[in-house]
Amino acid sequence: MVQNALGLIEVVGLAAALEAADAAVKAANIQLVGYEMAKGGGMIVVKMTGDVGAIKAAVAAGEVAARSVNKVVSTHVIARPHQELSGMIFSKENSGRATSKTVKDPAENREEASSEPDPEEKAAEESVLSETAVVAEASEKPLLEIPSSQEPIVDESTIDVTDNPTELESPLETTTTTFSEIIQDAETLREETCNLCGDPKCPRKKGEPRSQCIHHRKL
Repeated sequence: MVQNALGLIEVVGLAAALEAADAAVKAANIQLVGYEMAKGGGMIVVKMTGDVGAIKAAVAAGEVAARSVNKVVSTHVIARPHQELSGMIFSKENSGRATSKTVKDPAENREEASSEPDPEEKAAEESVLSETAVVAEASEKPLLEIPSSQEPIVDESTIDVTDNPTELESPLETTTTTFSEIIQDAETLREETCNLCGDPKCPRKKGEPRSQCIHHRKL
């Protein structure tokens, strides 16, 4: 035997046996070995293993729960069972999930649980590792360098304007002259047009009698 204690709860009926097993597992840190049905009377023995204190608490809780369903025949706790009892506890008639090879000491179960990493800590560690890998990969990439032999690109239009300032000034002078001519022509046209009606077809000019205007009756 690996465990320190063996707990037995003998009840009548499968429902009472399941109720006793459920209450025992919830009450303490124990491991169910299974159940064994007696021949006649519908009696069933629920078997469990674990620490002595845990087994006593589990058997007491299972007994109370089973009494609310059906009759409890007997309960018993063996503190330090001999190894020779393994053949009787893990017999062929035993129905359940545990065997002599699968039953482990609760202390070993606690050590295995503590050795397993926390999912949150594992995820945080993976995140840190991935960020470190990205930074390392970025640091390995060379910076963009411009070869010394490469000549800078210069806009030809800029060179033309800088080298030939006279060509830049000539269009401005032409534009100014043209604009003054347009103003002078407009003033001349205004003097030759009737200042009363403003109609280009009117033969009257500025300063002539009002009667010569073709629109003098309407004015």
